[in-house]
Amino acid sequence: MLGLAVANDAETFARMQEPLAERGVRAEHVTVTGSVTRLDAPPVDADRFDAGFVYPGRLMEGGVVDAFIDVPWVNGREAVLRSRNKAGALALLSDAGVPVPETVYVSNPADEDAVRGVFEALEPPVVVKPNSATRGVGVTKVSDPDSLGGVTDYLELVHDYRATGDKSYLIQAFVPDATDYRVMVLDGRVVGAVRRDSAGWKHNVHQGATAAGVSLPDRLRALAVDAAAALDVSLLGVDVLATDERAVVVETNARPTIDDTAKYEAEFYDRLAALVRRTAGDGRA
Repeated sequence: MLGLAVANDAETFARMQEPLAERGVRAEHVTVTGSVTRLDAPPVDADRFDAGFVYPGRLMEGGVVDAFIDVPWVNGREAVLRSRNKAGALALLSDAGVPVPETVYVSNPADEDAVRGVFEALEPPVVVKPNSATRGVGVTKVSDPDSLGGVTDYLELVHDYRATGDKSYLIQAFVPDATDYRVMVLDGRVVGAVRRDSAGWKHNVHQGATAAGVSLPDRLRALAVDAAAALDVSLLGVDVLATDERAVVVETNARPTIDDTAKYEAEFYDRLAALVRRTAGDGRA
């Protein structure tokens, strides 16, 4: 049986373990996060693994796990970085003709008048978000210049902390009255989608939104597939905001949480197992 080191969170691991085992893939959760690890005594047996899923989000821990097991990854380090850099991903998408909200990248320290000029040009409200944060952390909707100043002052204070590597954030046009979807694309095919709803304007599940499986119209399926192709990521969560008039990709996630089976199309785990085999170099893919 092919061995898969799962570095994604325990919830994802628990959901995928049995379906993959039924398809000849033994999944084991592997992490050094939140632990004390001797580098001369790896806590994992590298011989048990043929591939990894997916490169750890904490890149320093990821480098240690990667050195211990030395296997190819479904969504390796470069794919994770390409998706996590929101500005870089949006630039790639825009260049490929994938519609995205009008977005401005700000690298601190930045001129206050220039930042305010961007705010006014985008016709408030705008969305301000850290460039590399996940799970909706730090994302704020701003409607007036004073509030914008408070948010950017806070971000600049955080960025002054010397251990913070990313000193940038985005100012993004707000898309009103939009429906929020997370679409899962696997090897160029939509394999599932959820509609996310909440009482407020933010629809992140980790902050209390609900997610229900839906059947997407063709235009949104094509949009998500185009986004995954533009970023060249095999397994990608694509966040789409859609109204009757337009649809845009607002973010992507190369470390997507695996949801319950009911939210995916029937062949999801068949395709995921095939991707794992191909990543491992197994001729059965």
